[in-house]
Amino acid sequence: MGNEEKDVLKGNTLKVYLFMVKQNRPVGVREVQRALNLSSPSLAAYHLSKLEEVDLLRRERGDYVVNKVILENMVRIRRMLIPRYFFYSLFAVLALITELFFLRPPKITSWYLFSVLVNLILAVAFCYETAKVWSRGGL
Repeated sequence: MGNEEKDVLKGNTLKVYLFMVKQNRPVGVREVQRALNLSSPSLAAYHLSKLEEVDLLRRERGDYVVNKVILENMVRIRRMLIPRYFFYSLFAVLALITELFFLRPPKITSWYLFSVLVNLILAVAFCYETAKVWSRGGL
């Protein structure tokens, strides 16, 4: 992603871009305005034109279509955008649960505690990163 695109993808413009990526079809100005509760259609048109200037959107018969998808930390499954870290955190949490409930030795050793601690730190770190990417909007 270029610096120009990073500069544009902030605030409401980022919300408009994420909405467009999720829709995956031509969308009009009024539809964007209504879906994102923007104050006026001209504000929606302003954000759409900003995205068009940096070649992220293009016009197609009066509506806008995504020209380039640049979601670095997201995976798109149908219409859902899921942070890539979500899969890592899911794996780390499942590994921790497996270790705590199925791989527990009869006598708890320091190696087992170390392993549980490492898995716990890993799970917390990935869950934190997932929440951060999700709350930020994906880029």
